[in-house]
Amino acid sequence: MFLLAPARRAPARRVFHALGTLRGETGFPQADVENDFQRARRRQVADRIAHSMRGQRASSSLVPLDEVVGALGRRGERRLGLQTIRLDTIVGTLDARSDFDHRFRPTSSRVRPRWERLALAQRRGEPIPPIQVYRVGGLHFVEDGHHRVSIAMATHQEVIDAYVTEVLTHRAGPATSTLTPPASASPDRAPAGDVAEAVLTPG
Repeated sequence: MFLLAPARRAPARRVFHALGTLRGETGFPQADVENDFQRARRRQVADRIAHSMRGQRASSSLVPLDEVVGALGRRGERRLGLQTIRLDTIVGTLDARSDFDHRFRPTSSRVRPRWERLALAQRRGEPIPPIQVYRVGGLHFVEDGHHRVSIAMATHQEVIDAYVTEVLTHRAGPATSTLTPPASASPDRAPAGDVAEAVLTPG
């Protein structure tokens, strides 16, 4: 099941103000999950607009597991069972997906019905199954549970329960610490943006 963490206030961003940012809880679960989804979508759009205004291309996709493992060389895998993992170590996905961006924010309203249904179940205290991930070094790639990860990130949780399978590689996988941005970095910069650089850097 999801573990709730204290909500953290996101830094105000000019583009967010332009689009409008929903804040607070209404006390009505259905309204709150709708607000959570809309807020996540606004942030995804705001991030894309902000990058466009700076003449940059936003990191719009999750890192596929095969790209990272292919660079490191697969030599096997082992199941580690159920663990509680940090959300900021989840940087990619087993298969290529376009429904979520690099921070697991929805990229369209196509995922909204399932997203809100799961979010509502969580708010009502219903049991939510753990996600399934692959681990490479200190990073995780989602096999099953993209919507649950998106919800957890949108509601500022810090950890999530997951069934973990570790991928063993010939070269050491990137450690979480090498991908964590400094305190002065933009909060919208995800560790996924540094995965390629970390993989290609000789260990």
